[in-house]
Amino acid sequence: MTIEFKKGFYSPMQKKRNIFGYLLLLFTLIPFIELFLLLQIAERTSATFTFILIILTGIVGAYFAKVQGRLVIFNIRQALNQGIMPKEELVNGLCVLIGGAFLLTPGILTDIAGFTLLIPYTRNFYKKIVKNKFEKMIRGGGY
Repeated sequence: MTIEFKKGFYSPMQKKRNIFGYLLLLFTLIPFIELFLLLQIAERTSATFTFILIILTGIVGAYFAKVQGRLVIFNIRQALNQGIMPKEELVNGLCVLIGGAFLLTPGILTDIAGFTLLIPYTRNFYKKIVKNKFEKMIRGGGY
C-alpha cells in the first residue's frame, strides 16, 4: 500500500531532507564564507582591528537588540491592553530575536543580516517573507 500526496504536499521524509539541506548549508557554507571574509579583513587591516570589529558589532548589536526588543514588548502589551491581537508585533519580535542572534554570531554577513533585521525600516522586507511563509503554512498545512 502506498500513500500518495496531493500536488504541493510533501511527505514527512521529504520535509526532513529539505530541512537537512538548509541546515547543512547554514552550518557549513556560511561559517566558511564568514571566516574567509574575516581573514580578508585581517589581511587588509590587522588582526587587532578585526578582533575589535567583531567585539564592537557584538556589543552594539546586543544593545540595539535590547532596545528594539523592549519596544516590541511594549507594543505587544499595548495592543493586548486594547484587546487587539498583536500579529504585526509578534512578527517584529521574531525578526528582532533572529537579528539579535545574528549579531552575536561573529561575521560580516551575519552582522549585516542582523542589523537589517533590527532596523525597523529594513525589517519590513523580512516581515513580508515571514508573513507569506506563515500564510502558506496555514493554507497548505505544512512548511
